[in-house]
Amino acid sequence: MNDPLPRHLHAALASLPPAPLCVAFSGGPDSSALLHALAQLPAARARGLRALHVDHGLHAHSAAWAAHCERFCTALEVPCEVLRVRVDNGTGTGLEAAARDARYAALAARLRDGEYLLLGHHRDDQVETVLLKLLRGAGPDGLGGMRALRPFGRGQLWRPLLALSRQQLHGYVEANRLDCIDDPSNADTRLARNQLRHEILPRLLQRWPHAVDSILHSAALSRAAADALRTQWLAAFEALHDSSGSLDAAGWLALPPALREPLLDHWLHARSLPAPTTAQRRQIERQCGARAGQLSCIRWAGAELHVWKGRLWALPPGRAVAADWQAPWHGEPLTLPDGGELSLTDAGARLAEPLLVRLRCGGERIKPAGDAHTRELRDLFQQARWPPWQRHACPLLYADDELVAVADRWASTRGAAIFRQAGALPRWRPGR
Repeated sequence: MNDPLPRHLHAALASLPPAPLCVAFSGGPDSSALLHALAQLPAARARGLRALHVDHGLHAHSAAWAAHCERFCTALEVPCEVLRVRVDNGTGTGLEAAARDARYAALAARLRDGEYLLLGHHRDDQVETVLLKLLRGAGPDGLGGMRALRPFGRGQLWRPLLALSRQQLHGYVEANRLDCIDDPSNADTRLARNQLRHEILPRLLQRWPHAVDSILHSAALSRAAADALRTQWLAAFEALHDSSGSLDAAGWLALPPALREPLLDHWLHARSLPAPTTAQRRQIERQCGARAGQLSCIRWAGAELHVWKGRLWALPPGRAVAADWQAPWHGEPLTLPDGGELSLTDAGARLAEPLLVRLRCGGERIKPAGDAHTRELRDLFQQARWPPWQRHACPLLYADDELVAVADRWASTRGAAIFRQAGALPRWRPGR
C-alpha cells in the first residue's frame, strides 16, 4: 500500500467507529479517486461501502453522467443509487446554491442510521473555501473552513481527504486510468470558486509559494477560536431563545460581535434559513434599536427577519400572492396562497352554503358575536398581538360580501350560526 491515498484512507478508517460508509459520488476525479481507493480496502467493503449519485437534471448530459456512475460502480462491485432532484432556482440564492441545497437534502434523506457520508473535498478545496469565506466577511467559524466531521441526516458527514491535495488525487486517477466525468461548469470562471481556482490562486502562489500552508494554518487557528467561543454563545442562546422560536433582541444586541454573529447563524440554520451578509447583519442591529411600534423587516435571499415586540423572528420569504385571490370553500381542506390550510375541526363536516375566502386588502371590519361594537381588523390584530407577517395571509370568510369570520379567531353572529349548523368550527394553519 505505497500510494498515499489508500494508505491515508486505511489509517483514517482505523480510527473510525464501526459505522457503514456511503460515498457521495459525482463521477468527477475527486470522488472517483475516493470511491476507487475505498473499494480496494477490505475494511471499507466490510462496512457495506455504497455510493449515491445526485442527478440535478441541469445539464444536457446529466442522464449520461448518471449512467456513467452506475457503470463505474458496477465495475467496482459497489452498489450505486441515483437520486434525481428538482432544483428550485426561484429562492433568490442563485443556481449554484440552489443545486447544492437540493443535493444535500437528497443525500441526507437517503442516509441510513449511523451511516457516514464521505465527500471528496480535499486540501485545495479547503483553501478555496477559506478565501471565499474571508471575502464574504465571515468570522472565526467560517474562516475555520469545512469541518472534517459533522452530524448530517441520520448519520455523519465525513471529509477524509482534507489533508491531501488535488494533485495527489488526480495522480491517483492517472495512475489507475480511471474514467471520470469532465463537468464543463468547473471551468466557468464566472463562478466565484472557479475564478479563485483558475485565476486568483495561481497568481497568489507565484508571489507567495507557501500561501496554501499559511491559509490552512490560519484556518486551523480560526477553527480553534470558534470552538472555544461556541460554549459561550451556546449558553447565551439558551438564555435568549424561547419556545416561540424567537430571540430576545436587546439581549442579542448586547453580546460582543464574536458571540453575536455565530449565535445568529446557529439560530437561522436551525430553522433551515441562510445566514445574512455583513451589511444585512448591520441592518438587523440598527433595527433592534427602532422605536416601539415600528414594524421592521430585513430580507435577504431565502429568508426574512422581523423585529417585533422586542424579539427577532426569522421566517422563509413570503410567497407573492395576487391581490384579487379568492376561492369558494365548502369546508373541505383548502390550500391557501402562503402554503397554509383552512379546514373544519370535523374533517367530514361541510357547510350548507359555500363561503368565499379572500385575503386582507385593508380597512376590513367585523362585529364579533357577543361584541357590542364593529371592529377594524387592524385593531383586533393589534389587541390579540397577532404577528404582522401572518396578518396578510389570514383567510377572511365572506357570505354575500359580508365578512362573517376571520380565520378561526373571530366570527360574527351570522358566521357563528353558519358553523353551528355545520357542527364544526374553522381551523387555520398558517403557512409559515
